[in-house]
Amino acid sequence: MRKLLAGVALLAAAACSDIGIGEFSSFSDSSESVADTSNRDYYPNDQFIVTGKAQFDEGNFGLAYRSFKKAIDVAPEDPQAWLGYAAAADMTRRFDKADFAYRKIQPVVGNRIEFLNNFGYSQLLRGNLQSARTYFLRAYEIDPSNETTANNLELLRNSAAFQKRAPGDLRGI
Repeated sequence: MRKLLAGVALLAAAACSDIGIGEFSSFSDSSESVADTSNRDYYPNDQFIVTGKAQFDEGNFGLAYRSFKKAIDVAPEDPQAWLGYAAAADMTRRFDKADFAYRKIQPVVGNRIEFLNNFGYSQLLRGNLQSARTYFLRAYEIDPSNETTANNLELLRNSAAFQKRAPGDLRGI
């Protein structure tokens, strides 16, 4: 009886809001990040890449990291898996893993815009603003109309405007 009442309450809540019943999921993820992607026409190793991208877009960087790691296990030479792995490792502050991935992928993809932007953003996360600027400008020279590069340069400009403080230094507050 309780389950029936809970189900009726869920349907009533869905009817009263703009959110469809498909939008409800555990852990408050959107339906895209928990969607069943098994009906897509991808190679088996792409399943983990699709899942990793969806988790990354949702901000679930730990789950994205795990998915990209599985993609690397399935296809160790896939540059897309390595780039996603490096980006997820950066966002979880696993810079040692990210550095390993960037060293692995750089000879394969060369100085593509995606690599330069990702590695520059990695440097930005670490606080190496001059190094980040170098990589963002190299990406900008390749394609000045690239929106990601423009956003990264703007982010860098905003980051340089703030004062650097030691971690835990709250004396100024």
